[in-house]
Amino acid sequence: MTDEPARPTVLALSGLLCDELVWRAQADALSDLADFVIVDFPDLDDFGDMAERALGRVEGDFHLWGYSMGGRVALEVYRRAPERVRSLVLFDTAAHGVRPGEAESRQELVDLSAAEGMSATADAWLPPMVDPDRWDDEVLMGRLREMVLRATPEQHARQIRALTTRHDQTPILATIDVPTLLAVGRQDAWSPVEQHEELAAAIAGARLEVIEHAGHFSTIEQPEAVTALLRDWQEGLTGAVRQR
Repeated sequence: MTDEPARPTVLALSGLLCDELVWRAQADALSDLADFVIVDFPDLDDFGDMAERALGRVEGDFHLWGYSMGGRVALEVYRRAPERVRSLVLFDTAAHGVRPGEAESRQELVDLSAAEGMSATADAWLPPMVDPDRWDDEVLMGRLREMVLRATPEQHARQIRALTTRHDQTPILATIDVPTLLAVGRQDAWSPVEQHEELAAAIAGARLEVIEHAGHFSTIEQPEAVTALLRDWQEGLTGAVRQR
């Protein structure tokens, strides 16, 4: 009699002003395939600390998923512990360093949060992040707004500090030697398709998928399409032997 193989673990990392909502639909729908650990970072202001928190939440090896800022943290996790990562999934994210004017534009929203609260931040921040065809979708926009309101101005400031003090992560891309899936909403204006094409070109063997009728919040805007994609991806990894 042989031991049952251990169930795989998916370590899923959330983004700026986000919590487990960004992965909840997929974690629930794919619970037959893996155990899910969703990690967010409301109290941290450094990608290194975020990566260490993520690594401390799981034992052994794992499949690593990152959304938006969480994708950048995922790259740092990979840099620190590549031997533990079985595969990599990056949604609506990037690897470049801080661009001219970025810190100033991000600080404007931080100042808005401090002066007028998270409701004003949600009003200003959310619409450009979503497919314009969904701006009148009260259910979708309501869920996103509730998530932002669960955050605080202090959390916003900490996470922006992490983003505006980050290093250029593009050198990490060439070191990635695990199966890698990149995905992006077709209408993502913040992390556009072209940006993900550059990521895919830099990661050997990476697969790129575009989620139609979705903006930056692709996992929430099109949960069924994303879940179907990730089921196909995860089932395709079953039994695969990792090559190094």
